[in-house]
Amino acid sequence: MPPSNSFSLSTIGTIHSCYKEKFGIPKQPGLIDGATARLELLPPYNRLDALEGLDDFSHIWIQFIFHACIKENWKAKVRPPRLGGKEKLGVFATRATHRPNPIGLSVVKIGRIYQEGKRIFIDLYGADLLDGTPVLDIKPYLPYADSITDARGGFAPKPTQTKPVQFSEQAKNQCEHYQSLHNREITSLIKQIIEQDPRPAYLSNQVDREHGIKLWDVNIKWCARSDHFEILRIEYE
Repeated sequence: MPPSNSFSLSTIGTIHSCYKEKFGIPKQPGLIDGATARLELLPPYNRLDALEGLDDFSHIWIQFIFHACIKENWKAKVRPPRLGGKEKLGVFATRATHRPNPIGLSVVKIGRIYQEGKRIFIDLYGADLLDGTPVLDIKPYLPYADSITDARGGFAPKPTQTKPVQFSEQAKNQCEHYQSLHNREITSLIKQIIEQDPRPAYLSNQVDREHGIKLWDVNIKWCARSDHFEILRIEYE
């Protein structure tokens, strides 16, 4: 029998993340270790026995759906943001979200595995996942097999910090107030995200333009100055 050309996959879980929109999500997992998320397992997969032994591992691979980027038509060539959105490469030579099958792959650090009522959760750290992301599968990360020290990174070398991040007095006070209310380390999270310069490459030379990034229930307003990034204020949604 010839292999099937289509398959039906089940969602085993969903992501609850600090990232409420695509803008601001780091380009790869592990770059923002202050980014927290939870993976909630959905019925019939919400069973602790299905996770038995997973707490012996520090990291997992998550296979997921780019649910906010699904398109009916795919293209053989795409414009990677790392190349400024001007140069085209073959879609299979990139990690572009628009793919023939909108499947993503991330490696993340895991924390607690626990139950709340009938709901099963895994705490995640360093995730690059949008809130509401459907999860197809998880597998343990194996350091001896999954880490290749002499691998080449092609057009996407490891990013470096571009400019320091400074907080206005208003933003500093607002962050301290938010942290006291919600027990969330929002100051360090904002700093790590903005250090990566989440702007599209074609805007990297612009200064004093205001941007917004939605985290949890707030919108972080910031801009690039000539020699630093400035966090302007926090606005509640």
